Amino acid sequence: MNFLIKLLVTAVLVLVLSYIMPGVETTGLFSAVLVALALSILNFIVKPILVILTLPITVITLGIFLLFINAFIIMMADWLVGGFDVANVWYALIFALLLAIARSILFKMLDKEED
Repeated sequence: MNFLIKLLVTAVLVLVLSYIMPGVETTGLFSAVLVALALSILNFIVKPILVILTLPITVITLGIFLLFINAFIIMMADWLVGGFDVANVWYALIFALLLAIARSILFKMLDKEED
């Protein structure tokens, strides 16, 4: 149940950020749910592989390179989901940063409500 709530929260955030950001477009709530599902699958499967492969550059940049990995995951979700479009890598980077900040705040609030 917790996974479904986090998936729906992420889908709403994707939808809100697509309305705010000019370089990101989503056709509707269904495509936002598909993007949230694709992001969760890609973060589970692809991201650990990329983190291990890019560990030296991540250490050198003190973890900032993880934002570029997140932007790459966003671009992969753009490629996988038909109703989701990101204009370029820079919009994906900003989208990934804003999504990570908003998710961390909202998930922290959801975790406090459970306690």
